[in-house]
Parts: sequence; C-alpha cells; structure tokens
Amino acid sequence: MLNKVWPVFIIVSFSYAIFSGNLERLNASIFESTNDAISLSINLLGTLCLWNGIMQIANKTSIIDKLTNFLSPIIKILFPEMRKNKPIQKEISMNIIANILGLGNAATPLGLKAMKSMQKENSQKDTLSDSMLVFIVLNTASIQIIPTTVIAIRNSLGSSNPTAIVFPVWIATICAALARSDSCYDINEI
Repeated sequence: MLNKVWPVFIIVSFSYAIFSGNLERLNASIFESTNDAISLSINLLGTLCLWNGIMQIANKTSIIDKLTNFLSPIIKILFPEMRKNKPIQKEISMNIIANILGLGNAATPLGLKAMKSMQKENSQKDTLSDSMLVFIVLNTASIQIIPTTVIAIRNSLGSSNPTAIVFPVWIATICAALARSDSCYDINEI
C-alpha cells in the first residue's frame, strides 16, 4: 500500500511545485533536507556507538551480573518459563537495561539474541511461548528512564531544552506497558 501512496505524494508535490513556480524552493529544500538527514545520522551514530560500547564493557564486567540479580525477581515473575535458565535471563536483563537507558538501537540486537535463545527452548517452534509474547510486549512499550535517542534527536535539531521530554516519556512508556500487558493477557486467555 505504501509503495503506491508515497510515489503519488512525490508526483503530486513535484507537479504542484512546477505549476506554482516553486521549483527553486523545492530544489533548495531537497538539499537542505539531505544535509539535515546526514547531520542527524552522524549525531545518532555517535550516541549509538557510545552506548553500545558501554553495554559491551558492562557485559564483560560483573555489572550486568549484578543488574541481572537485581532484576531477577521481576524476570522470574514475568518469564516463569525461564526461571532456571540463567543465560537467557542475562540476555533479557541486558535488553531491559538497554531499553531503560533509552537505547532502542542498542536494545534491538540484544532483544533478537534473547528471542533466538527463547525460541531454542520453545517446544512448539511454530508458536510463540508466553515468555516470548511478554518479551515482545516489554520491548514494544520500551519503558525508559533516560530516553537517550530522543534527547539526541532533539539536541541535533537545535532544541533549547532537549531533556524536557524525560518526564512525559516516563508517563507514556509506563502507560504503554500497562496497556500492552493487559492486551497480552487477554490474548492468552482466548
């Protein structure tokens, strides 16, 4: 559907620019937009590299083990099928920590690794386990204490106060987690 809608938008935009005499402004905005996209990509890449590096260092130290032990009671409640599987609990913990720090891009490979490990433990390979469903819900809600990616985007776009988003993000992600967890349990009851 989108591969039909976007070309229509582009054709209509170019046609309007030509017929309204704004072709020069269109060309200027195209080059300005590409410049902004490159600048934003570099800012996000720097932030992503920094936090991925920190997560890799934390993984090689005892910090992740301590955080896994701290999160263990919550993980045992949310993922009862994984109670005895410490490596999967560690992978889930690393993903949750990355999400809490607002590192969505760093959390993605960690989440994929955890899902792959949970799939190996899954007895029904063509069906998601309850733990996998809960994990998807947690990742979709992405509860964040420090929304690093959003702060980096706001900073790169010249926001006078890029951290002003922190409190609203807390409220939004907690509400999303609660709403998604309710819908997840409704699906399991069906």
